[in-house]
Amino acid sequence: MPDDATLTTDGLAPTGRGKVLLIACGALAREILALIRLNGWTHMDVTCLPAILHNTPDAIPDAVSEAIARHGGSYDAVKVVYADCGTGGRLQAVCDAAGAEMIEGPHCYSFFEGNAVFAARAEDEFRAFYLTDFLARQFDAFVWRPLGLDRHPDLRDSYFGHYEKLVYQAQTDDAALDARARDCAARLGLAYERRFTGYGDLATALEGWAAR
Repeated sequence: MPDDATLTTDGLAPTGRGKVLLIACGALAREILALIRLNGWTHMDVTCLPAILHNTPDAIPDAVSEAIARHGGSYDAVKVVYADCGTGGRLQAVCDAAGAEMIEGPHCYSFFEGNAVFAARAEDEFRAFYLTDFLARQFDAFVWRPLGLDRHPDLRDSYFGHYEKLVYQAQTDDAALDARARDCAARLGLAYERRFTGYGDLATALEGWAAR
């Protein structure tokens, strides 16, 4: 497993083994590989694109299309482990054209929580800022430095003045990550809520693909 910094900037190359290729976001690598190990899905291989693409979502569809073209021919099936992730339907169009299924949902915060549950909460949580395990570890790389808060902390109110709380969607029970996420909330001046989600609909989707 590459470290988080590598998953952020470089992603993860496929091993070339297995019959089903999962093309995924680097922010999901740990969770996907954990599910593969737990369930013994030896017929599944994983390649991850750089997680930092989420800061420029318009680049995600082309990156996924290139990955399908580069690696897809070596596998019986390709599955895309991204939600829409701010691509405005363009990623779905890429997957439809390639005959590749993708995970349902607007973003990973939704499918980790469970798409139905997240949608039901949406009206009450439009002022919430979300972290996952990966983003709790990589908060500085994805939020603090890209927004310039390391150099201009006075921008905090401009970016987060209308937020009320930070919700940490925990995939694992990890006291150190809980503390890190709590610190992120404090740095942003937001109330803190930890919500254990586990793998949510990510596990359900992968189980369905593995069975087929």
